[in-house]
Amino acid sequence: MSFWGYPREDGSVGTRNYVGIIPTVVCTCDIAQDIANQVAGTVPFLHFQGCGHLQPDKELVERTLINLGRNPNLAGVLLVGLGCEEVNIDSVLEGIARSGKLVDKVVCQAIGSARLTIAEGSRVARQMVAEASKIRRERFDDSYLMFGIECGGSDTTSGIGAHPVIGAACDLLIENKGSVVFSETPEFFGAEHLLARRAESPEVAQKILNIVGRYEKLILAWGVDMRGAQPSPGNIEGGLTTIEEKSLGAIVKGGTKPIKQVYEYGEKIEGKGLFIVDGPGHDAKSMTALAAAGAQVIIFSTGRGSPIGFPFVPVIKVTANSVTYERMKENMDFYVDLAKMENFDEMAQSLYNEALEVASGKLTTAETLGLTNWGGIMTFGPQL
Repeated sequence: MSFWGYPREDGSVGTRNYVGIIPTVVCTCDIAQDIANQVAGTVPFLHFQGCGHLQPDKELVERTLINLGRNPNLAGVLLVGLGCEEVNIDSVLEGIARSGKLVDKVVCQAIGSARLTIAEGSRVARQMVAEASKIRRERFDDSYLMFGIECGGSDTTSGIGAHPVIGAACDLLIENKGSVVFSETPEFFGAEHLLARRAESPEVAQKILNIVGRYEKLILAWGVDMRGAQPSPGNIEGGLTTIEEKSLGAIVKGGTKPIKQVYEYGEKIEGKGLFIVDGPGHDAKSMTALAAAGAQVIIFSTGRGSPIGFPFVPVIKVTANSVTYERMKENMDFYVDLAKMENFDEMAQSLYNEALEVASGKLTTAETLGLTNWGGIMTFGPQL
């Protein structure tokens, strides 16, 4: 099977053709938003990071911004800096430029004011959009695709309906030589041994166990027992009673194929197959990790319903809860009917076909509603 996408200089293929407006620090988010508002064909990625970090988190933020900028769905990137932040805007620019795409910067303190920065940024962004508009969609086979897999607002229908169908769609992509990445390490708790059994090597199995252990130690250091603090109130209201029960459902959405490798938050994935990125359960921050990894389409399971999208990666919302589907139909893209699970393979193929249509340009509900402005970048330590 195939889809229609935008070819990139580095050999990757985009499902969208935006110019990204990315602030390097929270202080310039409003400026980035105003530039995006003035220039059609741009999208802002807004976040709360960029300054006051300990060195490990500074490096994490820079790495994440670089690999977000390298995502195939962006034809070009305009970085918006303040001038005194810890994140090094030139390092981020150089990292993105290595992908071969258009990249430029505006720095508020150097230009002189927010108003002048918006004017100059808009001028540069318009030129970049004009260049990006010359790129045309071409037909590519499925092997150029990477699905990012996410869940939020889970309930009992997620683990028995939506997650398994999504997992089967992931298996189809991997069988067609494509790639899949999933995250949400806290939602492996109690089921990490099952993921470790699927690792392609003992080293990868140990990495899976290590990221879960590391996350739990971090949480315990704050005096919180994750295994007693999860599921969330919404999960409990939806019928999930323990973190182990939640995790057993959550890991199903990654399918059944061997796990090739485990990556750190903000890293870009190389190769084909199934991968894990160490990241939080927080939806915006987790989807940021998926986008930085290189995902061009995100499939998002939600039992109780969630409208959140992502700035430049289309998010396909899947639910198996009939009440949620009827109540929030305008926010849902795909319904898994639990009464028709005997047609499981057909539903998985149908979801796969939907993902190919979205990859070829079909808009998701989040895109049509404009629910795509904010992302989020995870940090581990305190901000100073």
